[in-house]
Formats: sequence, structure tokens, C-alpha cells
Amino acid sequence: MYYKFSGFTQRLTGATSSAAYTPQGLKPLAPTDYPHLIFGTSKPAPGLSPADSFLGRNKVPYLQKVFQKSDGLPVHLKLGYPDKLLYRTTMALTIGGTIYCLVALFIASQPKKQK
Repeated sequence: MYYKFSGFTQRLTGATSSAAYTPQGLKPLAPTDYPHLIFGTSKPAPGLSPADSFLGRNKVPYLQKVFQKSDGLPVHLKLGYPDKLLYRTTMALTIGGTIYCLVALFIASQPKKQK
């Protein structure tokens, strides 16, 4: 026997196999025509004039060269100063948070003084 959830009674009710496999009356949609892709094509998006540059400069070849260069740096520091700044900020926040948690645990572990 097949069951489905009834939205009206909020309980499981008996159902046919087709109703159980398409819950709440949802049916698969018939195939439709999809709009043409905008991204990754050489034609401009609708509403833009052909003179507008809608695809920026392709940075992938440059970034591949930077990240594949064997200069001994880890990948997360290869882009220079911004990466170093983000890394050091993350490490400082991590260490500061760990110290804060340890202090909070120490304070919470001390018994309250009775007056």
C-alpha cells in the first residue's frame, strides 16, 4: 500500500502509486524552450548595445601562471600583500578567540564566593 501526506488533514492517507511518487499534486513539467545563454557567449545581453564591453578581461591564464609558479609560497599567500593581510588577520582572530574562550572557561570554573 502506498501512502502520502495529506495537507488538509495533516496525516498520512492511502494513495495510489502515482500519487505517492508525485507528492502534493506536483507533476513533472513538459520540456520548454530555454532562453539563450548570456554568459560565456560572444553576443551581448539583451538591452546592451554591442559597443558595451560586457565580458571583462579574462584573468584565468594570468591566475594559472601565478598559482602554478613554483616559488615555495603556499597557495593561500601567492597573491601578495592582500593575502598576507587576510592570513594574519585570520590567525590573530583565531588566537584571540582561543585565548578568550580559555579565560571564559577559567572564570566559569571558579566557584562563586559565599557571603
